[in-house]
This record gives sequence, structure tokens and C-alpha cells, in this order.
Amino acid sequence: MKQVVQSARTGKLSLKDVPAPRVRAGHLLVRVQASLISAGTERMVVDFAKKSLAGKAKERPDLVRKVLDKAKRDGVGATLKAVMARLDEPLPLGYSAAGLVEEVGAGLESRFHVGQKVAMCGAGIANHAEFDLVPGNLAAPVPAGVPFDQACYGTVAAIALQGMRNLGPQLGDVVAVLGVGLIGQLAVQLLKLSGCRVLALDHNPSRLELAKRLGAEAVWNLAEDGLEACVSALSNGLGCDGILICAATDSSEPFEVAARIARDRARVVLVGKTGTEFPFADYMKKELSVTVSRSYGPGRYDEAYEGRNMAYPEGFVRWTETANLGECVRLMGYGLNASSLTTHRFAFDKAEDAYDLVMGGAEPYLGVVLDYPEAARRETSLPKIFPAAKASGGQCVLGVIGAGSFARTVLLPEFKKRSDVHMRAIATQRGMTAEHAKTQFGFDVCTTDSADLLADPAINAVLIATRHASHADLVIAALRAGKHVLVEKPLAVTHEQLASVAEARAASNAFLMVGFNRRFAPLAVKMKAELAAHAGPRNLLIRVNAGALPKESWLNVAEEGQGRIVGEGCHFVDLARALVGSPIVAVQAQGSSAGADELAATLSFADGSLAALSYTAQGDSAYSKERIEGFAGGAAVCLENFLTLSVTRGGRTRSTKTLGQDKGHTAEIELFVKAVIAGGKAPVAEAQTFETSLATLALVESLRTGLRIEIR
Repeated sequence: MKQVVQSARTGKLSLKDVPAPRVRAGHLLVRVQASLISAGTERMVVDFAKKSLAGKAKERPDLVRKVLDKAKRDGVGATLKAVMARLDEPLPLGYSAAGLVEEVGAGLESRFHVGQKVAMCGAGIANHAEFDLVPGNLAAPVPAGVPFDQACYGTVAAIALQGMRNLGPQLGDVVAVLGVGLIGQLAVQLLKLSGCRVLALDHNPSRLELAKRLGAEAVWNLAEDGLEACVSALSNGLGCDGILICAATDSSEPFEVAARIARDRARVVLVGKTGTEFPFADYMKKELSVTVSRSYGPGRYDEAYEGRNMAYPEGFVRWTETANLGECVRLMGYGLNASSLTTHRFAFDKAEDAYDLVMGGAEPYLGVVLDYPEAARRETSLPKIFPAAKASGGQCVLGVIGAGSFARTVLLPEFKKRSDVHMRAIATQRGMTAEHAKTQFGFDVCTTDSADLLADPAINAVLIATRHASHADLVIAALRAGKHVLVEKPLAVTHEQLASVAEARAASNAFLMVGFNRRFAPLAVKMKAELAAHAGPRNLLIRVNAGALPKESWLNVAEEGQGRIVGEGCHFVDLARALVGSPIVAVQAQGSSAGADELAATLSFADGSLAALSYTAQGDSAYSKERIEGFAGGAAVCLENFLTLSVTRGGRTRSTKTLGQDKGHTAEIELFVKAVIAGGKAPVAEAQTFETSLATLALVESLRTGLRIEIR
């Protein structure tokens, strides 16, 4: 299929051929019929992408601070890799579209059906693409009489409607709409439909004329004097009951104008992005209320609502973003006129021309609609997805499932630079991401269906780098397909998953390796040798200053991440196992009321060794993330953030420093590739891998029960 994609680094726009998405539970696959280029919002996104690195930094100083903190903690090299990987991400454009349901994912059967007309909302969801994969809460049915070229305005109308709901107008209120671009024009109509007397304000005469035709009782050009007299005449001397700011400007003029025309204790709602300095005395004397409207409505920016279709109780949240979207497309059959806003239409294959118009400003425009070909169909034929492979000749022929930031930053560059690796195929959920990774890392082919990849007989090894909860099922499928597997941690997030993986491995001739890279780090290898030089048990202290995660992060979601103790804590369980060199026999853990990311745990080993793991998210992010101390036979060894190793023995300390952080990924991948080519055993004994995974799950059980858990 085709999709409009932008480079985050250069800002360059292009219409690309990418694999179509595949339907999954809780989602709709929609064949797009029309999408709207929202000039204000999308131009802002495009303009930011086109800025130089310095320009981006100036506009987002908050991100600069994060980069500097990471550089202090992890080194310049690791930080530069992360920044460049982020800039290399392709950006989907579009957030307001309409189309026909092609497939219905599990769980939505009672809400939608194949062939149904729907409107879609959401940046990164309702894309300018021939097919969109849309969560159920970001789609709404479109009445039969509403054409696609109007329904594609649904998202923008929902923004206007949410602003109006925040304003709370009463029948007969005088409301000023300041800025009558797309959102402002729709707001004028919605306010008129609700019984308000509307005053439209702008600097553009043609837009004011359109607002007058669409229902504004009065209009005023802000370049002219006499506005207060106009407002006084319209409101019988009271002033406006409410002001809806829909302008897009760096100036704070809209707030200044609002203060001049508002009545005492009026409401001001900010919908557009403007300067936010306001005349304090004027706002204080009139006791004006200011509200910033949240996009399409309640549910926006809530990953549980938007991504996982969580329902809000209607008694408390009547008008969600879904309800607002549905109401707007319904009203398009009862007087809400979107078609009058369309000034330009382009066939979808001319999307680049449409953006040239929007960005160039060669002629006036308002609503720019993209029309899609009726014959758009997904490419699903296996022979087209996977052409014949070149002879591998003793190579690791790699298939990759998942291409998130970590895979693109760390893993895939390591595989790509090896002459004994053939980059065969990559599968991701989003076709845009798959196509970009294919180009960036030199894969033969890309797809959005991992089953296609596993069915390719040329592939002999698979890297799995998806979200945690999917690991076990993908590992099982890969092992059953006879592929050697390197899966990013964790191997499994439940005991049942772990048992199923063990069963699949026992029935397969392929080996399994988990991405516990820290045990291969050069300084960790030296630390292990230093400890092994002394007889008797060891005592380890492992402190992890993990840093706080956003509450909405997928890592905290049971269906995807299962929390950081399972998803990241397993690294340090494995590192302890490697450093001690003896089986883990028991664990005991205690949590904290400070949050789910807090852990104090003890690991007991068969040889009498102990490891204490302290995991916290409360520390400063600029402080070192990981510190591992080991004590054995009168010696003390300290590994500081994989940058420095110090050994103290006999009253003297010697230190080894590295130029950059090396957490063992290069060595891990080298061992995996060599094992694939040799067709031999896994680089790490698989029994040990399962032991580490079981011990990690036992930590969670101990947290829950407060008991010491024996590992069997």
C-alpha cells in the first residue's frame, strides 16, 4: 500500500510503498476513502521536522536536558546512537480520515462490521495511507447519507466540539470565535446549532465572509478599530459570555483581545496554539476563567483508553473523544457543513503536491482533502513478499520481528556490520516502520505479518525484539518453524508461558538464546575472572538506579510489558548468575510503597553465595544507572555503569576504564551468529537461561506473598 511518510531528521515528505497493516484484537483494518490535511497542525509538525538539529534543540529544551543527563550517565557514544536513532524514525502524517471497514479484530464484533463506513481520529492512527489500523475507541460509525469527503473532517470537528463543551455555552449566549480556520469555522457552526449568537474574529476577510455564510451573526476584521463597539451592540453592553480561541499564532494577541471583549466572569477557552502571555490586571478585574481544551475530548492521551479500548463510566464521562467524533459525523447529516470548507482536492497519489500547496502558501487554502482509489487492496501474496533468497553459503540468514528504538539503535547495527549475516526479512506491526528498517539495514524484504517471515525456508535464525508479553508466543512459533532464536529479555512473563516455551524447545532442533547481554560485557567478563580467582562463596551488591517511567508506559501494562521487574530486573538476575557461576536456589523480595519499580531482593546460590539486588526508580537520572560490587576471598571488585572496573586487593586499588559504555551486545551477537552457522549448542546453557527466567518470576511471587521462594 502507499502511505505519506516524513523524515524526522530532514523533514522530507514522500509517498512510499509499505506493507499494509494486519488486523489484530481490539482494532479495525480500514480501507481509507478520504483524509484531511489539517493545515495548521500538520504544518507545525512538518516545520519542526525541517528544523536543523540546533533548531529542534531550541524549540524543545526539555529534550536537550534529557540528552545531557544521558550523556553524563552512559557516555557520549551511547547517547549519540540513541539520538540519531530517534531522528531516523519515519513519521506518519495525518490524524483525520474516513473509510470502509475491511476487517474487524476480535472484541469489536458487536460494535463494527465489514463494509461499514467509519470516521477515524488520532495522530499516527488515522494516517494518510491506503489502509489504517485503528483501535475501536478511535473510530465512529458514519451515517449512510454523509459522504467520505465530509466524514474525514470528523476529528477536526471533534476538537471544535470539545472546546465548545469546555466553554459550556447557554442558549442565547454571545460567543466570540477568535480565529476562523478549519477548527474555527466548525466551531462557528456548532455554536450556532446549539443556539448561541456567534461573533467571528480574524484578520482574513475571505474566511470571515465564509464564517458569515456558515452561521456567524456578526464578523469583525481584527485589523480594524471598533471591535468593542461591535461587541457592545451584539451583547446589549455586557460583553461576550465566552471566547473560543482557535487561532494559531506565536503572538499573545488572542488573549489580549479576549480580555477586551469579555463580560465580567466570562470564560475563555484555548483550542489553538498561541502565545500565552495575558494582561493579568484585565483578567483579574473581570475574574475571567481560562481553560486549555484537550484536543478531541476525554480519553485523549490516555493509552488505556485509546490503545486498549478501556471504557469510561458514562455517568461520570458522558462525552469522550469517541462520542465527540460520533456526534460530529452525525451532525454532518443535520446542518454541520464540512464540504464548504474544502478548497482543494487531490488524488492520493498526488499527496506530495498537496503538501507543496500547504507548505508553500502559493495560493489561499483552507480544507485540503485527499481522495483514495477505490481499487486499493492489500498485497498478501507470499511469493511477492518473499522473492527467492540468494545462496547463504554458511551464513546466519536473519529474520527480525520488531524494530523498536532499542533494536534499531543497538541490535540491528551490530548484525548489519557482520559479513557472516544475511539480512533477509523484517516484520513489524506498522508497514512504515518495516519499510524504513528494510531500507536502513539492507533487508531483502519486509512485512507486517511475522507468520510470513517464519514461513520463509531461507531464514535459519530469528531475532525477536517486540514488546515483552509477545515474546513467548513468538519464540514458540519460531522454534516450531525450526529457526534458531535470539529473543530480547524477558523470555516469558508468566509461569505458563515459560512452561510452554520449554515444551517447544524440547521438541525443536533449533537452539534458544535470551538477550542477557550484560554477562558478555568486557568489564563484566573481567569481573567474573577476578571473583573466580578466589575460593569460597561470593557476595554481590547490585544497585540499579532505573529512573522513573511515565505512568502510561507500555512496560507497566500487564498485556504488554508486565512491569519492569520482569522486563528489566531479569538482566541483573542473569548477571548475578553469571558472576557467581552457581545455580540460584532461592529468592526473597520486598517491595515499597513508593511504587512498583522499587525492589530489594536477595538471591541465594547453591554454593552459599549471596546477591543483594536493589532496584529503584527514585534516583536522579544523571546519576550512574548500574553499580555492581563483588566480594570474595579478601578482594573487592566494583563495576561502575559498565564504564569503570576497580579491583581492591592487598590494600591497593587498580582500575580499568573504557572510552565508551559496552554492555556486551557485540559479543552476544557474535556468539549467537557463530552458533547459528555451526549449528551447535546455544552460547549460554539453555537450562541456565530457564533458571534465570524462573528466578525472575519467583521474585514477583515473593513480592506478592512476602515469602522466600525456592527455585526448582
